[in-house]
Amino acid sequence: MIYTVTITRQFGSLGRPIAKKLAELLNIEYYDRDIVEKASKSLGLSISEISDKEESAENSFLNMIYPLGTQKAEEQDKIFETQAKIIRDLPDQQSCIIVGRCSDYILRNNKNCLHIFIYAPYQARLRNCVDYLRMDQITAERMIAKVDRARNNYHKKYAGYLPGDFKYKELLIDSSAFGIEGTARVLANAIRQRFDLDHEQNQTDERHSS
Repeated sequence: MIYTVTITRQFGSLGRPIAKKLAELLNIEYYDRDIVEKASKSLGLSISEISDKEESAENSFLNMIYPLGTQKAEEQDKIFETQAKIIRDLPDQQSCIIVGRCSDYILRNNKNCLHIFIYAPYQARLRNCVDYLRMDQITAERMIAKVDRARNNYHKKYAGYLPGDFKYKELLIDSSAFGIEGTARVLANAIRQRFDLDHEQNQTDERHSS
């Protein structure tokens, strides 16, 4: 079975390393910045140009990694539609995990898709920013506020709801309860059960042994 997992996450919840570990545990593809690279080739833009524009709706931006861009709304819309087409095509190719970029909304009608939101209490997110992202306390507080606002604005603009809205998710998990590895393992077990992967693997093993 080909299946897809979308992951939205709060900044500082360690959603990206959890998603990478999850893809490793399930032995499936992981897509994040790869989508930007594909979109840049399709639009004939440099990656930095797209980085300046994506997730910057309402003049707010995920600026932990990318600079704050000033761009026209139609440019943002064009990039979003290009990335949306790429995301829609991914589940047709192989099982995969897609992080962010409104993938939960774009694949909302895909029946073999599980939508996950990773969050953590504010103090845990602060600790993660300091311990894992090597920020000082003041920078961490500022970045959490800015990135949360950027992601919320981006998701609200294109999906019509906030990234952590439970009505559009099958699983919500507090990463501070289990850590990176533990959260990934909990999610891997849930995904195996959701798509009956263990049964499918057993059938495959039986066919190979017969």
